[in-house]
Amino acid sequence: MDAIPLAALARWPLLEAMLLAALGWICLGLIGGLQRSPGHAARWVYPIGALLAAGVAFLALLALVAPPLAPHTFSFTHGMAGFVMHFRLDALSALFVALLGLSATGVSLFATGYFSTGDAPSGRRICAQYHLFLASMLAVLLADDTVTFLLAWELMSIASFLLVMTDHQKRATRRAGYLYLLIAHAGALAILASLILLQAGTPDPSFGAMRANAPLPERSSIVFLLGLIGFGAKAGLLPLHAWLPEAHPAAPSPASALMSAVMLKTAAYGLLRLTYDLLQVQLWWWGALMLALGLVSALAGVLFAAIQTDMKRLLAWSSIENMGLIFSGLGLAVLFSSHGMQPMAALALTAAFCHALAHALFKSLLFLSTGAVLHATGERNLGRLGGLIRAMPWVAWLTLVGALASAALPPSAGFVAEWLLLQSLLFNPGLPDPFLNLLLPVAAAIVVLASALAGYTMVKFFGITFLGQMRDNPTRPCHEAGHWERAGLIWLASGCLMAGLVPGTLIQLMDPAVHQLAGSSLGSQIGAKGWLLIPVDIEQSSYAPLVLLLGIAAACVLTWLILRRLMRRGLRRSAPWNCGYGFTSARMQDSAEGFGQPIRQIFESMFGIRRSLPSPFDRSPHYRVSVEDRIWRGGYLPIARTVGRLSQTLERLQPVRTSACLLLSFMAMLTIVAWAVL
Repeated sequence: MDAIPLAALARWPLLEAMLLAALGWICLGLIGGLQRSPGHAARWVYPIGALLAAGVAFLALLALVAPPLAPHTFSFTHGMAGFVMHFRLDALSALFVALLGLSATGVSLFATGYFSTGDAPSGRRICAQYHLFLASMLAVLLADDTVTFLLAWELMSIASFLLVMTDHQKRATRRAGYLYLLIAHAGALAILASLILLQAGTPDPSFGAMRANAPLPERSSIVFLLGLIGFGAKAGLLPLHAWLPEAHPAAPSPASALMSAVMLKTAAYGLLRLTYDLLQVQLWWWGALMLALGLVSALAGVLFAAIQTDMKRLLAWSSIENMGLIFSGLGLAVLFSSHGMQPMAALALTAAFCHALAHALFKSLLFLSTGAVLHATGERNLGRLGGLIRAMPWVAWLTLVGALASAALPPSAGFVAEWLLLQSLLFNPGLPDPFLNLLLPVAAAIVVLASALAGYTMVKFFGITFLGQMRDNPTRPCHEAGHWERAGLIWLASGCLMAGLVPGTLIQLMDPAVHQLAGSSLGSQIGAKGWLLIPVDIEQSSYAPLVLLLGIAAACVLTWLILRRLMRRGLRRSAPWNCGYGFTSARMQDSAEGFGQPIRQIFESMFGIRRSLPSPFDRSPHYRVSVEDRIWRGGYLPIARTVGRLSQTLERLQPVRTSACLLLSFMAMLTIVAWAVL
């Protein structure tokens, strides 16, 4: 049978097939929500959802390898509402759809086993909300007009809010959910204002009309700032990050994985769509602002992650760090584009895209591993765990793959992403502005520091959880993950390894999206070099992951052979040396709090630390330390108190007549319309 020409793929109804997959997810959610037995439904609904996700990823990859990629468009007219819904599949959306499909496949496989047990009402709700969440994220990536995009965006926020509120009986969960909903809607309002300004003067809400009518530079800057606020709130950039460490731990582990792996990336997609596609102009200070916010978020995120004792909160703060690095790459690309340095902009975009894909894979893997540990032990507090590698070897070794990628160690996908980002920071030919040239090495130093602290955090995450001995209740029963859960973990771990070992193939797949935005790409250069990754110049830097892997394997084998030859008397097992003290216990191991103590002391000025110290005369001494976010205490709490007082004041105005309320509403509407037009 003859192979299908690549050029023929562009004529396939790829977009229509993706929309059918979104409709299939919605139908699966409805069917699962109506089932009487959630366990029985989970055993067949989630696997079908995983098949749909794999199909979506396959279609997106087909769209990326079809040269040239002509945008696929589809319009749907809603007869009753009277508006047209526009959808579009181009290289940029195809790249993020592939990211969604690859991540959702592994997460759905894991969810098959994870949600097979539990009470019926919550299981049915989770099934419906989970698949609605998938469909809404796909709709966000394919929407091509203001109304459709905002409807899908709001649906994504509501579905994720409902997943966060799964355990709504707890006060902390309700607090996290309402905080997330508040910031999500504030961000949505900023995005709405941005698109209204962009659409001003044209009755057509489609993105195609916006592309044809580019605004003036002054209005473009306002549109960009509003978009940065709205999408930055969804991405968890400082100072709009407060919801993320609260919401991610509250949601079920598969939902947390999708929120971190995919939902946060929709913010990066939206800002790229706005900056490069709709505005069609890039100013240098836009890139500088994105770079600064990204670096601050990356450093703050990894510092707070290093001192956490809750597994999910640690991963949530780590997601802030990774999103900061992704936005740093995007800001660097905008900075280079504004000065006409298209090859360097392509390198920075490639680094950001590689980091987005790597983060989607390894963070999903780590969140799901946390869910497996929570299922097996009922604990996610690092201080009460330890030694799980004996009872959960599959989960432990697969978690190690994700931890290595999160620590950006070679030959993982995380190393490729951060290595490319450093290349774009250190080996650029120089910007016209001397001040910016001085700041780029500082930015590189911050990236290196964040990477080192991420490695420190992952050593704590994996070592405290899986190595040593169980710190609390050593006789606690725990079990290995089930077959479906292992399948999901293996899928994601394989993705982390493949993306790290063959980065050239990955970069070539990203090539159409990079070329669409930057007008240049690395694909031809990578394809000419084959197995060797040379982003700038071979005399400056190069990377061969397969050679490095073979070198590591050879060193391990050689070390094993030497030790085996020297130890002719065989292996002797004995207890570790305990300095002559024979009354050791598992609680004398290095604790999660002790592991993070050096970070707390060195960067104490960045944390809000409260200590409760016992006196020498306490008969039952207790030591307690809590770390708070200074931005939360100094920024969010005063705003909350002000809003509370304002609402109490407005309560006194409720007896106002209906005609007066209508007049105030009409005046407010006129003010908004006048502001948007002018």
